[in-house]
Amino acid sequence: MNKEDLRIVYMGTPDFAVEPLQKLVEGGYNIVGVITMPDKPIGRHQTDLSASPVKKYAMEKGLKVLQPAKLKDPNFIEELRSLRADLQIVVAFRMLPEIVWSMPKYGTFNLHAALLPQYRGAAPINWAIINGDTETGITTFFLDHDIDTGSVIQRVPVPILDTDNVEDVHDKLMHLGGDLVLETVDNILNNNVHPIPQSELQTEEPLRPAPKIFKDTCRIDWNMGVKRTYDFIRGLSPYPASWTELIYNGKSSILKIYASNKEFCHVDVPVGSIQTDGKTYFKVAQSDGYQHLQTIQLAGKKRMQIADFLRGFHAEGNISVK
Repeated sequence: MNKEDLRIVYMGTPDFAVEPLQKLVEGGYNIVGVITMPDKPIGRHQTDLSASPVKKYAMEKGLKVLQPAKLKDPNFIEELRSLRADLQIVVAFRMLPEIVWSMPKYGTFNLHAALLPQYRGAAPINWAIINGDTETGITTFFLDHDIDTGSVIQRVPVPILDTDNVEDVHDKLMHLGGDLVLETVDNILNNNVHPIPQSELQTEEPLRPAPKIFKDTCRIDWNMGVKRTYDFIRGLSPYPASWTELIYNGKSSILKIYASNKEFCHVDVPVGSIQTDGKTYFKVAQSDGYQHLQTIQLAGKKRMQIADFLRGFHAEGNISVK
């Protein structure tokens, strides 16, 4: 079978899933259907609908789009079966029921933004950075009954720089992911895949999960120390963003932090105390140094650099975070 005859159904929703789909389309592969999330209500009155990035691209290319609310819906299953897919590809979508992932004769493979078996779950990029890792990667693997546990087809390691945030790593993996999806499809076509059970790839290093991130997950614990706080901030930047309570002038306000710098030194003021010259720096005392806040957003204000923030920030007495 050649690539024009291989019938592919592609499943994905966000920007991360557009690049592989684009590579497949431009490479001349036969995309017989695209499955994505239903349009989201937006606007003040939630009356307008916003299409996913994958849907927008698929519509531009004239591809058939399905948007099931429930993946076990009999009508959707019937329509999916009518597409007669030989292979399904999943990139940043939802957990599929067996009736869906087991349908094609070549199976269903997923592109995951981590080096499996590490960081199974919804937020692998965030957690790799939060944990201070210096390497992550991308993995293609066949789906099975449990989330992110199927046999690995291919993996590509990618370094994480000390200055990288989630956006930086996301973009690296997104571009490499498009190439890896194409390579994986070609290897499946040529009967050149040798899936490896994840148990054979596990080292003595404990497995770290990558669960979904909620608002409470993003609150900074200033007792963590400078390095861990620095990694925590960049591991949640630019979205959903770490946050803390800023205490000043007898009131408190939510402060989101998007970027910071580390300073390791002896500190003789309480953890959480703010030191500032009112013009150029605004730093938080920690047990082993200071966290210099660089890009922040005070509740009700726009995101800004610290010098711009300080020009309009006036506080009397002690300032702190908690």
